[in-house]
Amino acid sequence: MASEESADAARLLPSFERRFLAARTLRSFPWQTVKHPLCVKHPPSVKYARCFLSELIRKHEAVHTEPLDELYEALAEVLMAEEPTQCHRSYLLPSGDSVTLSESTAIISHGTTGLVTWDAALYLAEWAIENPAAFAHRTVLELGCGAGLTGLAICKMCCPSAYVFSDCHTCVLEQLRGNILLNGLSLEPDTADPARHPGRNAYNSQSPRVIVAQLDWDVVTAPELAAFRPDVIIAADVLYCPETVLSLVRVLQRLSASLKDQQAPDAYIAFTVRNPKTCQLFTSELGQAGIPWEAVPHHDQKLFPYEEHSDMEILKLTL
Repeated sequence: MASEESADAARLLPSFERRFLAARTLRSFPWQTVKHPLCVKHPPSVKYARCFLSELIRKHEAVHTEPLDELYEALAEVLMAEEPTQCHRSYLLPSGDSVTLSESTAIISHGTTGLVTWDAALYLAEWAIENPAAFAHRTVLELGCGAGLTGLAICKMCCPSAYVFSDCHTCVLEQLRGNILLNGLSLEPDTADPARHPGRNAYNSQSPRVIVAQLDWDVVTAPELAAFRPDVIIAADVLYCPETVLSLVRVLQRLSASLKDQQAPDAYIAFTVRNPKTCQLFTSELGQAGIPWEAVPHHDQKLFPYEEHSDMEILKLTL
């Protein structure tokens, strides 16, 4: 079914582009985008669909072009629909596959911001897709994975041998497990037993071994971290206040101390620069902890829609 949806998207988007570049009449456009199989199966926010269709119809009327009946019918459907607490967002990958996520319709829900996708997660996913060798055949540990966009993109595009999604919030983990299954990946039991951990055994499959772990940065122990045996550590948009910065640096220190018997893993931390002082605190704390870092050059690949004027960075740390 996923391949059929990808094929539909591959046919629809070039058709739309061709008509736009040739300045064809609006009525000839394939407006069935709003009825795309992904949208039908995994509906976006009712509020978003209502605003999108209303604006689209206004654009038609502004150039004295009668909108298609299908647009009015689609708008009527969403005007009558109730806004649920969850919606879906879908992101198309270069392979033709997609990542579809169930997310909260509210930015803050259940006392956390981890139930929605933030821009730095998209930015880090783009960088990962452009640099698959950093993850291929390696065990990846993601700290504060939220809705799961970055990890799911890496699992589908970068061939890791194992991927560990971790977060501390119960509601985030529950939504995350659903998103992993929604994207066709198998999920292993949540366990801290090193003998059953993904990094321990060879796994003959094109798909990585996937585990979800509840990990509180303030209480996790060095032995628990050592059980993951990561080759690569990533995190996106977790530098939103001084308290989380200090917690993150402490857990990175514990990770470094717990992995003395293996090659030092690389860590990639992506963030949107909202408050320069918070970012300066992070680099200062890394220096005091003896963790070397360097800025990763900005990548050229723009695959996902996010705020283009946001100042985003990725730091590469060596633990």
